[in-house]
Amino acid sequence: MLMAKMSEPESRIRNISDTARWVAVYRARETERRDAVFRDAFARGLAGERGEQIAASISFAEKNSWPFVARTWLIDQVISNQVKLPASLQWIEVDLPEILAHKEDVLRNETPVCQVERVRLDLCDMRARGELFSQLDRRANRALVISEGLLVYLDEKQVTSLGQDLAVAPSFQHWVIDLASPALLKMLAKKMGAPLDQAGAPLKFAPREGPDFFASSGWKPVEIHSVMHAAAKLKRLPFFLRLIAKISSPAFQPRRPWSAVCLLAREL
Repeated sequence: MLMAKMSEPESRIRNISDTARWVAVYRARETERRDAVFRDAFARGLAGERGEQIAASISFAEKNSWPFVARTWLIDQVISNQVKLPASLQWIEVDLPEILAHKEDVLRNETPVCQVERVRLDLCDMRARGELFSQLDRRANRALVISEGLLVYLDEKQVTSLGQDLAVAPSFQHWVIDLASPALLKMLAKKMGAPLDQAGAPLKFAPREGPDFFASSGWKPVEIHSVMHAAAKLKRLPFFLRLIAKISSPAFQPRRPWSAVCLLAREL
């Protein structure tokens, strides 16, 4: 009898915007846990059926969803330590048109607790990006820039250019990023890179210098948080990684972390 090899479901990722739906799945699942470390009431709606289809098609991420949870928790912690959410706060979200239209549709009946503005823009468009940053700089006294799940899809030249454009604006004082090491990027490319490559969103950025890469564009790391050690603290690591986290230290190779959330400060 001939046995056909079972294959994974075909990936439903169409473009880079679909990665937002995919990651929202893991925020939704964490939210629905009784011992959730954060609550995102809108994640399930943002993920939608497509998000679940994408997640089901990428088995490696399904078995290793802890980095998404730890990254979200860490970024929330960094933001909470930097800013409050008064009604006067201006929250500017910049993203591609398709995903912002989806978010606005999901959130159309919700009332934000601060001033929310969404800007449809490809941040790789340098001219439009520069104009936007200049406009926002004139409006702000002190701004925190957050780029979650973005830089890994850019190459080093694009990241340097983005960092330089951000550093030009005096009000852009801090920048929150997530960062992978070259070894981690190589593993991710092997385990789940194919569907991203097919969607035109390959994984690219993982500088050998670690957070110090950003010095050339005017930024210095002031906080470096290990994603793995955060996941251990949150009790979200699988058993064998818990052992590794237990015998290692969050301060191990602080300038070249395996995976990290970093707070960068603008060099004066």
